[in-house]
Amino acid sequence: MFALGFLALHMITPAEAADRGKVAAFLEVTGFDVALDSIALSAGDAPDMLGLSAGDFGAEWTRLSEAVFDQKKMRDLALDILTETLEEEALSHAAAFYASDLGQRLVLAENAAHLVEEGDTKQIAGERIIADLVKSGSKRIALYHRMGRAIDAAGSGLRSIQQIQFRFLMAASAAGIIELQLDAEGLRALQRDQEAEMRMALRAANLAGSAYTYQDFSEDEIEAYVEALEAPLMQQVYELLNAVQFEITANRFEALAYRMKELGQGEDI
Repeated sequence: MFALGFLALHMITPAEAADRGKVAAFLEVTGFDVALDSIALSAGDAPDMLGLSAGDFGAEWTRLSEAVFDQKKMRDLALDILTETLEEEALSHAAAFYASDLGQRLVLAENAAHLVEEGDTKQIAGERIIADLVKSGSKRIALYHRMGRAIDAAGSGLRSIQQIQFRFLMAASAAGIIELQLDAEGLRALQRDQEAEMRMALRAANLAGSAYTYQDFSEDEIEAYVEALEAPLMQQVYELLNAVQFEITANRFEALAYRMKELGQGEDI
């Protein structure tokens, strides 16, 4: 079941929507299929949110997380939503850019970065690149900030992370995996208290991620990419892709919470 609020933002008729085959090709040419696959890497964050580690759940953790974050299932969910909501004009516009020489090189770089697990390696490398850019007075940092705003023009990134955490924790509580010390209202209040700190951390992580991902591109190429991302039709595409990625991530984390009951160690938490 997809969020009604999300669907209400994109009420278009089936005649305006792209067909499933075109959407599948669109996912591949833009690299969004790999971005969806990389959601599985975030499963490693689940025990941390509960104050635990994957080891607390025994050897079955890997099996369970792979089953819940099944790549085919996530791609099918994306196709179901996008087939109903992605307009033909927006699809064609984005696909044409990403099919270009620059677009395909960007997709290769982004795909490679997606499949690097989030953590010290990418973050430290990105931070070192940022430090060097600051010393040299490069305009890349300003371009990366523009890129971030273009990709998430609605500023929904932090809210999405908070909502995923909220839905996962509430589902884990309902499943008896953990016993929350806060009710839903208290958990929301705690998230609000931590919002400023999280916003700064997210901005720094995104900046380091961009520096790492696009380090082999020239300033002119990065600027061309930013300008492409700022185009109205591309903005429409990214608003939709962000919503799809959020809903699938939240959906899978909720499913994971309920399936964690299958793991024996959960009984001792």
